[in-house]
Amino acid sequence: MNRKESVRSTYFNRDLSWLEFNKRVLEEAQDHDVPLLERIKFLSIVSSNLDEFMSVRVAGLLDQLRAGYNRLDFSGYTPQNLLRRIMKRTEAMLEAQYRAYRELMRSLQKENLIFQQYVDLNSNQQNFVNQYFQDTVFPILTPMAIDQSRPFPLVHSQSIYLVITLKRDGDAEDDKPYIAILQVPSNLPRFLGLPSRPHSKKREFILLEDIIRQNIAQLFFGYTPVAIDKFRLTRNADMTLNEEGAEDLLVEIEKELRKRRWGAPVRLEICSGMSDFILQILIDEFEIPDHVFVIDGPMDLTYLMKFSMQLTDFDHLRYPKLDPEYPREFDADDDLLAVMRERDVIAYHPFESFEAVTDFVVQSAHDPQVLAIKMTLYRVSGQSELIQALAAAAESGKQVTVVVELKARFDEERNIAWAKTLEKAGCHVVYGLVGLKTHCKITLVVRQEEDGVRRYVHVGTGNYNDMTARLYTDLGLFTTNPMLGRDASALFNEMTGYSAPYDFQAIAVAPLQLRPKLIELIQREREHARNGKPARIIAKMNSLSNQQMVDELYKASQDGVKIDLIIRGVCCLKPGYQGLSENITVRSIVDRFLEHSRIFYFENCGDTEVWLSSADWMTRNLTRRIELMVPLFDLHTKQTAMNVLNLNLNDTVKARVLDASGNYKRILNREPVRSQFLSIESKNWKSS
Repeated sequence: MNRKESVRSTYFNRDLSWLEFNKRVLEEAQDHDVPLLERIKFLSIVSSNLDEFMSVRVAGLLDQLRAGYNRLDFSGYTPQNLLRRIMKRTEAMLEAQYRAYRELMRSLQKENLIFQQYVDLNSNQQNFVNQYFQDTVFPILTPMAIDQSRPFPLVHSQSIYLVITLKRDGDAEDDKPYIAILQVPSNLPRFLGLPSRPHSKKREFILLEDIIRQNIAQLFFGYTPVAIDKFRLTRNADMTLNEEGAEDLLVEIEKELRKRRWGAPVRLEICSGMSDFILQILIDEFEIPDHVFVIDGPMDLTYLMKFSMQLTDFDHLRYPKLDPEYPREFDADDDLLAVMRERDVIAYHPFESFEAVTDFVVQSAHDPQVLAIKMTLYRVSGQSELIQALAAAAESGKQVTVVVELKARFDEERNIAWAKTLEKAGCHVVYGLVGLKTHCKITLVVRQEEDGVRRYVHVGTGNYNDMTARLYTDLGLFTTNPMLGRDASALFNEMTGYSAPYDFQAIAVAPLQLRPKLIELIQREREHARNGKPARIIAKMNSLSNQQMVDELYKASQDGVKIDLIIRGVCCLKPGYQGLSENITVRSIVDRFLEHSRIFYFENCGDTEVWLSSADWMTRNLTRRIELMVPLFDLHTKQTAMNVLNLNLNDTVKARVLDASGNYKRILNREPVRSQFLSIESKNWKSS
């Protein structure tokens, strides 16, 4: 280790902290108190999380090494030493992940749900599998030979491949073998349900790669397969765009999406038992000698998510179904805009239905008095009513402006499709600002009324996505506050036209105002503490990794400000560090729903301020994105947000508390309080 790196740092490393988060997700898959099919889903999430981490974060470290970059980051790591630590922890995580997989497969067997090998099938099942191969799989398979005249073909990122070692019929035993690779089709279901055995209650399945493996000889007439191995390659998926020189951002992003297919290799997964001969061929081809992981089980466990979801008649192995209530402020009146004229409303998803957001846009689209609708879209679902409503509004003659973020990672293709649909309907589609991602979530409706034009605003902490709104916890504010309305208009003008930075009256917008505003609010609490007045900060977010924000919290702690942080994922701040952060606590909640809301509370000597935001306290959010932070003025909405914070702080079941050594520990010997379940069972977080 570099001598400087041995110095004890006052920060946790961002990437190592992320691995700790994924470990907490894995713990949910290992938890016997979690229903079986929910554990299966968590195991799938661990796998998909790790795929993204490798293709983006680890890929970035490899880029730094190739560029000769060897400086310490603020947590005290060089890229080389950080990469070494990441790989060591990832290996340990994979071992734990596949131990959990084997245990879960045994538990599924007890429920008569079984993944079988071909040799264990009866004759009827084998005939069914063989026929499926002939009718569906065989026609789309493309074996690719590797020899002097046919170089190694392009291998797609995160696809499973079979590598087949062959002997030509008639060749001597010691003749050089032939090699071919075969992609397991990613556009077919990963698993196949099998016919039931006579008088059996078992439901049996077989993986697609096992079906292909069993029938592989049909692809190589005149040759005999002597070994069949599996591998999976992960490539760099980060996009580098020359936005300044791009005449059409949409076209440039489509080009970059195609380039992802041949991004630099980052990770190679191989099956256990692969011969050294085949392994060396792969290592030489991909030039990846160090990042090879041996997988003792099926590769790419993300298929378990679909497997779990397709078992519709096994609800006893899931959490009880959540039927979100419509926000009660709206429930008594179908006219949402009329309610908003009377009072602000806050909705807490998924415990309250996202339909209220959809209805707000749909009603506005069909209201003849509505003149304009403006909206930001970062990630939307595949069958979004919001898109249909915006298109209908434009077709009816309303002014509809949509800021679509084309650079939403891994959702670029879907967003491009929606952008084209909206443009065809007559919407004004804007692709954001050069160099910045549009990550704020805001809708502005402009309506002509008897006393003039009124603005209706919705601001959310999460995406306008009805699917994720069932899985993520988020807050959404409905308001007609004139000050927020004027600020919303100014924000859209900045995003869509030429407008100098606006002096917002209430909101704070990144990249220019948000971080300074947060620092101002923290420093105000410091001043109160120094003067012996009540001073407290509660901040709930997904990640905290910006060094300046961590340092500001350290200073506040030293001045006596009590700080409680609720951070689901990455946290670079060390709580309880002597002389630095004794007044800071950090907890992470990983439970049934993904904690996603961003809520910031400042005691302000009794004149409490509560803010909702789209932004985590990460460098990318504060400097490279358009983000939004909005104050809650209405006492009821403010109290509701505070109640959500207090529920999280009192969680003793799914909360894990971070210590100065980097360990997340469960809270023991306390009355069990599970914040998400309390939010389902009662609405005591809702202020009347």
